[in-house]
Amino acid sequence: MSQEIELKLALPPEGPERLRRHPRLAALPAEDRTLANTYYDTPDGALEAARVALRIRNTGKGRVQTLKTTGNGQGGLSVRGEWEWPIDENRLDLDGLKTLAPMQALGDETLAALAPRFATDFARRTWIVDGEQGRIEVALDDGEVRADGRRATIRELELELKDGDPAALWALAEEFAASVPLRPATASKAARGASLGEGRWSLPAADDDPAALYEHTILALDALADSQDSHFKDEARRSLDRLVALGDDRLTGPAATLLAALSHQAPEDDAWLDVAFGQAALALARALYAPA
Repeated sequence: MSQEIELKLALPPEGPERLRRHPRLAALPAEDRTLANTYYDTPDGALEAARVALRIRNTGKGRVQTLKTTGNGQGGLSVRGEWEWPIDENRLDLDGLKTLAPMQALGDETLAALAPRFATDFARRTWIVDGEQGRIEVALDDGEVRADGRRATIRELELELKDGDPAALWALAEEFAASVPLRPATASKAARGASLGEGRWSLPAADDDPAALYEHTILALDALADSQDSHFKDEARRSLDRLVALGDDRLTGPAATLLAALSHQAPEDDAWLDVAFGQAALALARALYAPA
């Protein structure tokens, strides 16, 4: 098992091209791949309930089976367990899965019930960025997730720490955010596909804990992007309003900036996701999760 530490960021339509032109990346060698992924679960969503994702990925050069567990996610930063190995055929290696602790905990009945649930197809461009604090793989994904006849856009930036201090992820994200509109995103592709297939997006309850209110905001914006339901924009505003009302000097400024941006746009208008919004969202996340 390897441990994956990454920061996930969502981009607006113009985001990918602006990122490709960013001075930090423009002169670096890049690798381009097209990735086709099929995710598996039981009809009753046993893997989703256990916060486990299982997929077969066709890389164009072969197939890879991957099992991921969801660890702590904070402001777009996640730490997850990951098992990955090549397979010869386009079907699950059940024998290999049986040896892994997360699947052993779910039992043989779950293994026997696994079936395709949704798919993601996207183009991925990757760069390796070396800095004083660490080495980071920058992955830009551009494509779609498909489930039960529904589709949603994938437009994500993932910063994965290959070596060094997790603070390097925040620093690079802030460097990109100076000119590229972006925001932290929490929902994984697996979670997005599951919600899209069900046609239902749910949010966890949020009390007056600042981190819970921030996570509620980010998950609401994730749901807004895929569902196009303005109810989730209202949910994000309510959480931010409560966050501002807490009166924490570290959080009030950036939270108020986000609240104002979401309040000044019509429900169907996505113009709020601009450079200023991204900078405020990262500042709020870093104040909560990576204090100086």
